[in-house]
Amino acid sequence: MKNVLVIGSTGQIGSELTMKLRKIYPSGNIVAGYIKGAEPKGELLESGPSMEVDITNAQQIADAVKKYDVDTIYNLAALLSAVAEAKPLLAWKIGIGGLMNTLEVARELKCAVFTPSSIGSFGPNAPKDGTPQDTIQQPRTMYCVTKVSGELLSNYYALKFGVDTRSVRFPGLISYVTPPGGGTTDYAVDIYYSAVKGEKFKCPIKPGTFMDMMYMPDALRAAIEIMEADESKLVHRNSFNIASMSFDPEIIYNKIKEYVPNFEMEFEPDPLRQAIADSWPNRLDDTCARVEWGWKPEYDLDAMTRDMLEKLRIKFAK
Repeated sequence: MKNVLVIGSTGQIGSELTMKLRKIYPSGNIVAGYIKGAEPKGELLESGPSMEVDITNAQQIADAVKKYDVDTIYNLAALLSAVAEAKPLLAWKIGIGGLMNTLEVARELKCAVFTPSSIGSFGPNAPKDGTPQDTIQQPRTMYCVTKVSGELLSNYYALKFGVDTRSVRFPGLISYVTPPGGGTTDYAVDIYYSAVKGEKFKCPIKPGTFMDMMYMPDALRAAIEIMEADESKLVHRNSFNIASMSFDPEIIYNKIKEYVPNFEMEFEPDPLRQAIADSWPNRLDDTCARVEWGWKPEYDLDAMTRDMLEKLRIKFAK
């Protein structure tokens, strides 16, 4: 990667990935693409170039690629799972229509493309534990339908046109930087906020509901490492299982209580989010990512919990 365009740079992943890339590469080479109403602010705005890039507008994508001589596009534009279920037409327009725009620009202007997939791409009929890299994928929500469709579309452009498309299937992502925004796994972010604020946490997911999770620093590293990997060694480019930790609400609650003894939690299941969670794997098998490009997580639940609590205490003290 030399010159990078991050589409969706002010979102949950994009805001942190853009800054991470600017710490690794010359900051002037990392372009923050944004949509009206979600302009970059503060350090994200001041640390490098930015440009309006609505993924539903192919010309804006092409203009940015040409202006900054972009060779790699991170396509992070999407609606999160619960939001996408409420707005399925918009979710498809952004997730698949936007991806098609990106891939066409990449085909014409010779760019590599990263488009994240999700653990939700499998659906309820896939094996729950140790979900293999290659297995049945029959999701039943619009968010997840766009993810598995995106995997297939990206593979098509790689095979048909030689576009260097790559992807990982992200688990639930946990971060202290960007507030949760409507994802099924966002309870695992909310719970830390409640603990630091001294509030009782009302958990929208039932006890015993296991889902794969990952601390954001590991997720950012995965997104960068997959794009830097030797293309000749990649078999499952769209899309790799990656894993770090799997837990249910009671496990994360008890871990937090080790550091915040007075923390309290009660269950108030949200039917929509619970239904989505029940259709997702408990734990992914990420052997292919480990073998093909050397993936290895650095954070487990304890290390993440200590860092989350420390960083949030600093954040709320300001």
